[in-house]
Amino acid sequence: MRLVTGVVTLAIIGIVTYGLWSAQPEQGEASGKAPGFSLATTAGTTVSLSDYRGKPVLLYFNEGAGCGSCTQQMAAIEKEPGFKQAGIVVLPIVMNTREQIQPDLDTFSVTTPYLLDDGTVSKAYDTLDKGMHPGLPGHGFVLIDEDGNKLWHGNYPSMWLEPGSLLQEATSRL
Repeated sequence: MRLVTGVVTLAIIGIVTYGLWSAQPEQGEASGKAPGFSLATTAGTTVSLSDYRGKPVLLYFNEGAGCGSCTQQMAAIEKEPGFKQAGIVVLPIVMNTREQIQPDLDTFSVTTPYLLDDGTVSKAYDTLDKGMHPGLPGHGFVLIDEDGNKLWHGNYPSMWLEPGSLLQEATSRL
């Protein structure tokens, strides 16, 4: 009986340790020009990265429809006035249709239009397979300066980054 208890305890410790290790954020520094893109939005418009030349942009790639944590993250970002004060435009990007993601936006009162990606932009920014679901982005951010250069990226498997911490991360690099 002690042997079984010991084996089960070691297995649990191993699983918890792996879970904590795999949930560690992954971050990177500047890495050249940001790939350009044009994407349809949930508002029925088209947005291009070049529309924001002259302003810093924070791309927020997430799992999209069905990920309450992802949508709550955007709702919390909208409530943080520092992004607007710093002139940082936040563009959430999902691999969904408007019909798939809109109910989540309504549930969490998110007003920022989401950009609808077929996977091309997510692949160009190397955000695919970074979360829990193969073939989808995880919970990641890419900071682009006013000249279109990638300054920083961060992937957060824990599915949350405090908006104040995100703002501090972004403003410290601009």
